[in-house]
Amino acid sequence: MKLRNTLISIPAQGAWLDGLLAHAPDVRGLAILPQSSGHPALDSGPRPVDVALQSRGFATLRVDLLTRQEALRDPDASYNIARLTERILAAVEWIAHQPPLAGLQLGLVTQDTGCAAAIRAAVKAPETFAAIACVDGRADLAGAEPLRQLRCPVRFIVSPGAPESAILEKAFSLLGGARHWLALPDAGDARQQEILQARAVTSWLEQHLAAAERTRVE
Repeated sequence: MKLRNTLISIPAQGAWLDGLLAHAPDVRGLAILPQSSGHPALDSGPRPVDVALQSRGFATLRVDLLTRQEALRDPDASYNIARLTERILAAVEWIAHQPPLAGLQLGLVTQDTGCAAAIRAAVKAPETFAAIACVDGRADLAGAEPLRQLRCPVRFIVSPGAPESAILEKAFSLLGGARHWLALPDAGDARQQEILQARAVTSWLEQHLAAAERTRVE
């Protein structure tokens, strides 16, 4: 499947968020990949997780939840979970107004503090997302009550030696819905580790977006 890459800007709370959409007419779902670096989505080139998802027939939307100015002015901007949450929901609102995207099942693929924002967004909009994949990160920052309220299926993908693993175990124990803990083996180098993470993300979305589609059709 050949996907078309399009640079986009998403309005959110008076800001414009940079994004990169990879889409084709016959995709099986849309994976939203939020980041909070303040750098345009193309700065680092294609990532293994984007490539893996696209190779399995998913459209991808990589969107930066911070503007470059916000990231430069405030080194703690990525810890403003409330703002990141609202901007994920702003991206969903933008998707809902794009005819080629509006009917697609949505998955969230997150890292860092975006994991907490993804969980809060799924609690605020409980019918919106079919699945969440959190790669390491700080899901604990969502707070105990949102973790308990979450009903969207979530997979915690934990790399060997991840400094957050003990914190994530506590957050995982609070989750109220379908959940899966996946501890990855040591792949030997960073690139291979990213590939393992990408496979774990893709298999989770394949499983749950397909199930959500079957339920919707029935």
